[in-house]
Amino acid sequence: MAKTKNIPSGATWGIGFSEKIGYALGDAAGLLTFGLVGSFLQMFYTNTLYISAGKVTILFLVARIWDAINDPIWGAVIDKHKPGKNGKYRPYLRWASLPLALFAILMFLKIPGLTENQYLIYAYITYIGYGMMYTAVNIPYGSLASVITTDPGERSALSMFRSIGAGLGGTPAQILLPMFVYSTSVDASGEEVKNLDAQKILIGTIILAALSILIYQFSYKMTRERVAAAPNEAKVNVGKTVRTLLRNRPFIMLCIASMLLIAAQFFTQSMYNYLFKDYFKQPGLYGLFTVFTYLPMALLLPVLQPLVRKFGKKELCAAGMLFSGIAYLVLWVMKTTNVWVFLGFCFLAGLGMTFLVLEVWALVTDVIDYQEKLSGQREEGTSYAFFSFTRKLGQTLAGVLGTQMLVWIGYDAKAVTADAVTRMYSLSTILPGAMCLVMALSLGIFYPLGKKRLAELFPEKYDTKEQ
Repeated sequence: MAKTKNIPSGATWGIGFSEKIGYALGDAAGLLTFGLVGSFLQMFYTNTLYISAGKVTILFLVARIWDAINDPIWGAVIDKHKPGKNGKYRPYLRWASLPLALFAILMFLKIPGLTENQYLIYAYITYIGYGMMYTAVNIPYGSLASVITTDPGERSALSMFRSIGAGLGGTPAQILLPMFVYSTSVDASGEEVKNLDAQKILIGTIILAALSILIYQFSYKMTRERVAAAPNEAKVNVGKTVRTLLRNRPFIMLCIASMLLIAAQFFTQSMYNYLFKDYFKQPGLYGLFTVFTYLPMALLLPVLQPLVRKFGKKELCAAGMLFSGIAYLVLWVMKTTNVWVFLGFCFLAGLGMTFLVLEVWALVTDVIDYQEKLSGQREEGTSYAFFSFTRKLGQTLAGVLGTQMLVWIGYDAKAVTADAVTRMYSLSTILPGAMCLVMALSLGIFYPLGKKRLAELFPEKYDTKEQ
């Protein structure tokens, strides 16, 4: 358990560096397997199990319909749950991480000899099961930040560290595995092609799933719940809570922006796997896309908090998304065949996205505080469940756009045409560009909790000089 010197007993602030690391480890553990979903699951279904893209699209949609039922139920259960000696939220990191890892392994297991429909049924069971277990861990993990500290600066730091943890957790799937999980074969024309190897991706998944269990245990040990999180004594009314959330304009605008952020990230992670393989014909360089996209995070970390204090969270995030949208649209107009030029603009797009990536969880605590003002109750679990569901919708949007894009361009994994990959390039640049511009609009124009407004609403936490 993290300890901090010179902090009064019972204080709801005063977290140390080790506890920030501990909190970051929670998202790092989750992203070890969740990153696999974004980078390889669609390709595993279409190119390894040979499930048609249309059927994969329906699978993603059905899974999200189930999430619309499952996630709020989990949130309500967590809100009603009484804190134990180890806290209200932390215990979920310890026990739910085990079935989560198991379902991740099963999701990438190819059982020999099944028909397409049998593989599809198996995909439904394992993908939906994984999503349920991810919810069981992720909702309490996200709610944990609000009970670690009440200090806005520390919450912003937790958001930043969580994003760093997510970036590090996604690194193996996005950078390391692409160098090892492909096998080379020769197509009908005698040209060498690289294909996803079922055995290699399974071995990689087993390793990452086992690591995720271990890292979740460290996150559990290194964090502490300081803020009393008593259960609501009144009966939890999920419908009433959701209706209140729908009146919470900052919450809705943030959900839209966060949904599109996840959609843009997952769409590019998934489709650029195809793009580097079939358009640039250099699948080994796919890992550099992630490096170039997330490198700005490392560069901006030293100056992020001073920038937030000077300009405000929402202001920086809106401006950054506008910059990213312009970078993607320039790529769309250029239609470059030079992979290094392409990666350079990916760096610029990543630079703009960094602000929202690092500050999104600090924005979440703001809108949940605002929700408490509207409803008169503290409902982190239900609020976070709704927010988490919209992020899953972003993942689904990416999956649907990705699979349908393959249909629109006439992509055939067994016979890829030059015409198809040219259209692939156009859609793979204009779609994330459009999503970034919508994010800039929702945050810049319609999200009202800017720097000055926060100081007016929560003078005890914010002032116009510090956020």
